[in-house]
Amino acid sequence: MLHEISDERYCFIEDTICDAFLLVLKEKGIEKITVTDIIKRAGIVRSTFYNHYENIPALITAVEDKTIQDIFTLMEDFHPENNQDICKSFFLTICNYTKTNPFLANILRSPRGDEFFEKALTMFHRYVTDATRKTTPSMHSKEEVSYMIACSIGSTLGVLHKWTRENFESSEEIIAGILTQSFLTGILPYLS
Repeated sequence: MLHEISDERYCFIEDTICDAFLLVLKEKGIEKITVTDIIKRAGIVRSTFYNHYENIPALITAVEDKTIQDIFTLMEDFHPENNQDICKSFFLTICNYTKTNPFLANILRSPRGDEFFEKALTMFHRYVTDATRKTTPSMHSKEEVSYMIACSIGSTLGVLHKWTRENFESSEEIIAGILTQSFLTGILPYLS
């Protein structure tokens, strides 16, 4: 029982630190964030921060990993069907997540996201490989299907990149509609 409480507290503190990082990120550039900024916002002492993270780059890596995991959780919950409402709901969720996650939005709009994108693309490749392995034979080969899934991921990232660079000028509904239309008319027929 004591071990479970310790684990819960440990996870709670990590979430608190990550949340503080995301709040500070809304106010200043990632390269200017300090441990002092994080501990003040999180309401913790410096030693607590260092019990969880070695330094700010280690915290950034943890936030990257959490962001990628969140995206994959959203992707795994999406079961493509020829249903516009289901697709739009999925893409609306992706848009809302992007708009409310300052780290992801910051990475998408800046040219310095190379390491994040490399890590994300490696995970996307693994996802495509797994998804392709699970597909049943159709009129397209597994290789063709894997390229179409990759195309869908790439086009979604491209749209989200453009949207964040334009400071979310278009509504989530409009962007989700564009992604839905692209998926239903371009990708899904190829996968069926």
